[in-house]
Amino acid sequence: MRLSAFAPAKVNLFLHVGGPDFEGYHPVSSLMVFADVGDGLSIQAADAPGFETTGLFGAAIPAGDDNLVMRAARAFHAAARTPLPPFRLLLDKRLPIAAGLGGGSSDAGAALRLLRDALAPNLSDDALEAMAASLGADGAACLWGRAVMAEGRGERLSPAPGLPVLHAVLVNPLVPSPTGAVYRAYDAAVAPEGEARPWMPEAFESAEEVAAWLSVATRNDLEAPAVALEPRIGEVLDVLRDEPESLMARMSGSGATCFALCAGDIEAEGLVERLESMRPDWWVRRCRLGDGKGD
Repeated sequence: MRLSAFAPAKVNLFLHVGGPDFEGYHPVSSLMVFADVGDGLSIQAADAPGFETTGLFGAAIPAGDDNLVMRAARAFHAAARTPLPPFRLLLDKRLPIAAGLGGGSSDAGAALRLLRDALAPNLSDDALEAMAASLGADGAACLWGRAVMAEGRGERLSPAPGLPVLHAVLVNPLVPSPTGAVYRAYDAAVAPEGEARPWMPEAFESAEEVAAWLSVATRNDLEAPAVALEPRIGEVLDVLRDEPESLMARMSGSGATCFALCAGDIEAEGLVERLESMRPDWWVRRCRLGDGKGD
């Protein structure tokens, strides 16, 4: 029985966003990859059901019924259709909150995988995917933590192009960037027509090729409204784009985390060391992007 699961950070290499439909949802086109940094989730036998948070950002998230891990557990209970023994879920929250990294959705996906392995191994992948999709736009993509193209409302998934391992640096100025507020600012600022999928090759050979394509053919449509709401995101981007190790830099999701792609691990390590010295008040992590697998 597996007693722990890794919840990798999600990074949107690009995010094209269209105008809201009649239900208020925005169609998107996004290439999502996953990092080898993220949160950790474990399960323990217990006398009564429970959920606890620990870690650097554990105290910053609500542990009540609306937490995505708790919602995932309730969905799992409903799908299992048989009595389950009581258990306690423990979330080691290592990723910043409201950070554009899909942390809540990835935590929920880890919870679903962990609960199946521990309590109902016969439950199908299709059942897990339906549960994950019901939990939010990023739920389906974050269930397995594999590089993927996400379209529609985020639920229509297709294979990503072939990607090399991408060495990157994640930076968050430790300010929240709430998704709803960023989308409202986006809608107020433009008449969006941006969800179209860009042309992309079947595979990329190098990080330099990926960075060049991203810079020319893609964008994050939420970056400008997020920066307008929180100028410290713009400060991070300015710093990253000015550093010699950065092949390109962009915000992920609705922010506030930004990423810089680097040519290799040595360049990423050098960039991290300099950023940590320059801005000890920022959250800075070196990572590899692709299919998210933790240490």
